[in-house]
Amino acid sequence: MAQNSIGLVIIEDSETHRDPALRYFSGHPSDGVLGISITGDAILSPWDEALAAQKADVDVMIPFTRFDRSAVHAAAGIASICQVPPNTRIEISARTPYPTFLKYVEIFCKNDVLCRENGVNQQIKKMRAVKDETEIATIRKACALTDEVIETIEKGLTEGRFTTETEVALLIEQAAHSNGCEGTGFGTLAAGASRSFFIHAFPGYTSGEFAGKGLSILDFGLIYDGYTSDVTLTIARGALDKKQNEMLESVQTAANQALTLYKADLPVCEANRKADSIFQQINREMPHALGHGVGLEAHEWPSVRSSADLSQVFAPGMVVTLEPGLYDAKLGGCRLENDVLITETGNEVLTNSKIIRI
Repeated sequence: MAQNSIGLVIIEDSETHRDPALRYFSGHPSDGVLGISITGDAILSPWDEALAAQKADVDVMIPFTRFDRSAVHAAAGIASICQVPPNTRIEISARTPYPTFLKYVEIFCKNDVLCRENGVNQQIKKMRAVKDETEIATIRKACALTDEVIETIEKGLTEGRFTTETEVALLIEQAAHSNGCEGTGFGTLAAGASRSFFIHAFPGYTSGEFAGKGLSILDFGLIYDGYTSDVTLTIARGALDKKQNEMLESVQTAANQALTLYKADLPVCEANRKADSIFQQINREMPHALGHGVGLEAHEWPSVRSSADLSQVFAPGMVVTLEPGLYDAKLGGCRLENDVLITETGNEVLTNSKIIRI
């Protein structure tokens, strides 16, 4: 902020403009306007004052009602409390709609309003990518609870207790609101053998058969204290043909070999290129990136993709998914996704997702 002469950063989170940076800096889950001054003061104007009183950790809290429930007016009130002088820069989110940007320009007519694609918001994304000890402990808990669900699902499928996509998805939904969890990290994707060739099945789950003969995919995550896990299982039932087995073996090999490249200071693109080279051996191509960061959001920076710049490297404290996958309209799909913590000496796989053969 000092390098760019920015006196105040405004972070807004609302139904139409979600920004997890609000929770990251204040502890308040959602719906509010947060100002961070160049002196480090954090001033919050929350929509739900009672919730903020329990969850938020800020220097000053101002009721949103004082500003007629207007985020722009709340930002102005925060700037006044921070005593932001004229001609000082005030930065807002790069995702701010243009009509709203004009309102900020009008209300801060004596200041320079910044709304930049590669501004403070990009720096915040990079900050959030490297987790501290408290964040890592929270993600570990989310992953441990996720592993419990994986064990329950594997046992239930083996015993024949779950036969439809909906039954499996509702089990996860129940788990997502138990043991301190806040919910699912995203809409659960349960795709039976007839539609597992979709990368992300639509709709997420149906009343159709799950884990019938062939390949089925289950992609889900659990949120614990704001932080989510993200895993994908493949369930292979019955006698598979040669090409299906070839897909499963290649995905497992890609996961194993790419994991060795999930290390601090290595370019993220190298891991994706390793997976690509393995799939090329069977004349197949992975239609998505190998992984992404996880945390307050299910998809965070960095994106582990072949096209990533060489300067984009893994760093200790990052929690990144590793999710090689192959998909075929006739054979079905196979994806194996686990959450990986980058450490000073290598990595640690936090989840126990697997290819389950029944």
